[in-house]
Amino acid sequence: MASEMVSAKASAFAYAPAPESRSVVDIAPSYGLFIDGEFTEAADGKVFKTVSPSTEEVLSEVARAGEADVDRAVGAARRAFGKWSALPGSERAKYLFRIARIIQERSRELAVLETLDNGKPIKETRDADLPLVAAHFFYYAGWADKLDHAGFGKDVRPLGVAGQVIPWNFPLLMLAWKIAPALATGNTVVLKPAETTPLSALFFADICRQAGLPKGVVNILPGYGDAGAALVAHPDVNKVAFTGSTAVGKAIARQVAGTDKKVTLELGGKGANIVFDDAPIDQAVEGVVTGIFFNQGQVCCAGSRLLVQESIHDELLDSLKRRLSALRLGDPLDKNTDIGAINSAEQLARISSLVEQGEAEGAERWSPSCELPSSGYWFAPTLFTNVTQAHTVARDEIFGPVLSVLTFRTPDEAVAKANNSQYGLSAGIWTEKGSRILAVASKLRAGVVWSNTFNKFDPTSPFGGYKESGYGREGGRHGLEAYLDV
Repeated sequence: MASEMVSAKASAFAYAPAPESRSVVDIAPSYGLFIDGEFTEAADGKVFKTVSPSTEEVLSEVARAGEADVDRAVGAARRAFGKWSALPGSERAKYLFRIARIIQERSRELAVLETLDNGKPIKETRDADLPLVAAHFFYYAGWADKLDHAGFGKDVRPLGVAGQVIPWNFPLLMLAWKIAPALATGNTVVLKPAETTPLSALFFADICRQAGLPKGVVNILPGYGDAGAALVAHPDVNKVAFTGSTAVGKAIARQVAGTDKKVTLELGGKGANIVFDDAPIDQAVEGVVTGIFFNQGQVCCAGSRLLVQESIHDELLDSLKRRLSALRLGDPLDKNTDIGAINSAEQLARISSLVEQGEAEGAERWSPSCELPSSGYWFAPTLFTNVTQAHTVARDEIFGPVLSVLTFRTPDEAVAKANNSQYGLSAGIWTEKGSRILAVASKLRAGVVWSNTFNKFDPTSPFGGYKESGYGREGGRHGLEAYLDV
């Protein structure tokens, strides 16, 4: 009888499945490229399949862009540029406002679509990604008729055709980061989404038609790296915007060197999350979890290095392990799920390889008891302790749900360890002392520094990095400059 009571008490706190309905999104069996306001086949007829990472189910077949398609799309964007850039800013703003409202109206549909195609939990796409997508279009719509007052001089002009290449970790949000400021400033766009997550960009193409956007202003080219390279190299592209790996970013920088193309690169990161001995432990633990396990750690600004002051190391680590043991991994469409699927088999293999290397180098690996689904691409949340700065897991961007824990004694040591990285995208500081926040933040070589929080984004705030994390800024007033001839 006692065991039955314990069981009953335990089950009273269990989570029943709460799946979001797939019926809210209608995925067609095939999609074409979006060029000059129309969906069309690739010139060579090539296609590829996009699969759901959580089930390995084929979602749709998508046209694969090649060099000839890039040329067609750039030509369409160039033809549309004259009329679009000549519109008064207040008229361009109307289109952006309309797009923002349609995104809000279709947010549930788009959230489910993004979760199916990307693998991230529905509560993230629903509560973080989609609100931010709409917010970026609303924000830049407000700038469209105020460009002369943005601080870049009078009579600022758009650059022309923007070639944009986005990653798979935030497909629709990265699209918004790039397309919204480009359109607000009077540029036209050719965008290549990642090959593993093309669907939300294609649905956005439909939103452009629904909003009545003039043909050719936005063109969407699903494809592989060869399409992205052709877009970057195209002689009639005036602006290149890329978010993705540092290796590809370096290749793009070499490719455009010597040209007059304007370039922004937002690349990898190995963010340090610094917890001082006076930090509220429970709040810091929540911030650490958000910093590295949000979107399965597939975030360029993830707080993947936890720097803990020695005196609280054991207490914080115990609390962190308890918290990780309560995370729920599973069906991304379940509203209770905290940890979704890894985006692709290739990314899962990379995470697994780096984790195995960490163990081989002597770092101590820990994961909570976690049953992984039998199909799809999954990796349990993982901690590494006894980590030194020489370990691969402390240096290389893993881009997965893997946290490396290091210690420090003094603020100067924390800063030195945080800055001991080829990257410089993000950092976090946890302390109750405002003076310490300001003193430490000013010494961190990171594009964004969060204090007593992590992974907070807003369209009014610029985002970007230093060193091998890239250059240029997206978001805020600063994000306009990359699309203006100033």
